This record gives sequence, C-alpha cells and structure tokens, in this order.
Amino acid sequence: MQTILGANGTIARELSKHLPQYTNQIRQVSRNPKKVNPSDELVTADLLNYAQTEKAVAGSEVVYLLAGLKYDAKIWEQQWPIVMRNTIDACKKNGSKLVFFDNVYAYGQVNGIMSEETPFNPNSKKGEIRAKIATTLLDEIKQSNLQGMIVRAADFYGPGALLSLTHSTVNERLKAGKGAQWVGDPKKIHTFTYTPDAGRTVAIAGNTPSAFNQTWHALTSPEKITGDDYIRMAYEILNKKYKTPQVMSKFGVRLLGLFVPVLREFVEMMYQFENEYVFDSSKAEKAFNVKATSYMDGITETLK
Repeated sequence: MQTILGANGTIARELSKHLPQYTNQIRQVSRNPKKVNPSDELVTADLLNYAQTEKAVAGSEVVYLLAGLKYDAKIWEQQWPIVMRNTIDACKKNGSKLVFFDNVYAYGQVNGIMSEETPFNPNSKKGEIRAKIATTLLDEIKQSNLQGMIVRAADFYGPGALLSLTHSTVNERLKAGKGAQWVGDPKKIHTFTYTPDAGRTVAIAGNTPSAFNQTWHALTSPEKITGDDYIRMAYEILNKKYKTPQVMSKFGVRLLGLFVPVLREFVEMMYQFENEYVFDSSKAEKAFNVKATSYMDGITETLK
C-alpha cells in the first residue's frame, strides 16, 4: 500500500498518475478525497488529528506527505509542526517510509544555484516554518527512527496548477486577450518546475530504495529562463504578438495586499522574484536516468 496524505492537490494528482507503474494499492487521504485511478482507496482524515492520521497510514509501505495548508504564515506556524509530527509518529508506529514534498522557502535568498546541499538560511516567516518542519524530519532520519526523504521543487507551472503565479498573471490573461503581468523583475532568471515532472520525480524516488535518507530536487528544466522568456514563449505558442508585460513592484503587491489577503502573504516572498532564482535537479536526472520537460513543451501543454 502506498498512501498519499493531501490527496487531490496538483502534485498529488500527478503523483497518482505515475504510481500505478509501481503498485496497484494506492490510498488517497484528505478531508474530501477523490479517486484518480479506478482502484484507489479513499480515506477521510484530518492530519491535525493523530488518531485519524495513524489510521490513514496503517498498513502503508510508503507514505507521501503532500498536504497543503492555507497560504497564511500564522496558520502555517500553528498547524505545520502538528501535521509533520503526526505523520512522522504514524509512520514510525507502522514502519512506513516517508516522502515529504517541500518547497525552497527554507533556503532563503540564494546567491547562486540552489542544490540539495544548499543550507537553510530563511529570510521569511514562511521559510522559517518550512526549515523547522524539514529539520524535524531530517533529525528523525539521522537518528534512524524511520526511513524518509525530502523532495523539493521550485515554483510550479503546469496543467491544473491554478495557484501558480504564471497561471493568473500570464496563461489566463493571454487566453483572455489581455496583456501579461509579472511580479518583481522580469529580467531576472526564475526557474519553474513543471508539475507532471514533480509528480514523476516523487513517484520514482518513493519507489527507489536507495533514494531514501536523502534530499532530492524534483526534475526541473536546466534552461535558465527569465520571466520575460516565459512570457515570450507563451505569446509564441498562442500565435500572439509579444507585448511588454505589466510589472508589479513590491509596493504594488503590498498595496493590493490590503484588499487581497493572498497577496499580503506573498509580499515577504517577493525576494524570489527580485533576484536570480536558479534551481538545479541534476542529481535526480543522473540518479534516475530521466530528463525534465523543456519549457516550450511544458508551457504548450499548460496552455492547452
């Protein structure tokens, strides 16, 4: 049995599409789980409740923690440590391996390339929280209390990634006949992970025994594109004439945040779009002998 905690999210759906290559026993767990594959088992559980989490994990060989919480630092601070502790304890009790899907917030601003060896140096509240929960898992692994791993991804783009920045500022606007928008500096390199590649990486890593007790970066194209490059490709794919994007500064985001809560929460993460953001996944490419999807192919599929 392989169990997905946080079923029906973007990466959980992509992971679910790949897991049948490895098992015909897949359990989807969330407050309102839905099937991705016909044979999926559905379990309703609140990961803030240990008893429910333990029951959901019972009998699992591999557990994938892909849960998403409301994009609010206060909620993250209150709930993420509980979710992580409940999951770790449930896995330890049941002898389950744990795969935690993470982001790069714990790294903070990196002057150079982000790799699996990049130290935690968060410069945001959300980054501090992610560093704390990742360290909780890494400490358990170091103490040989369970087998686990962390798989990290850069910012998302891809089919169904409705919460990704590029979905609302580029894809939907261009398809509606409007001009693209960007936050921060569109001339800075900004790496994006294609969501199907993220799901594929998690599936491969979770079913590769030697991959455990390590950190991995999800397959991500090595092409060093800027925000403007992404926008130009989108225009080209849609056979539209390129127009200079409307750029939103930190001041503009902060101002809109007075009316849009998610943007208010995004202000502290603006450093990711004001500086170079280069993410390397060559470790996974070499170890698993796979290649990431090119941006042109990925954006084409996304715009469909």
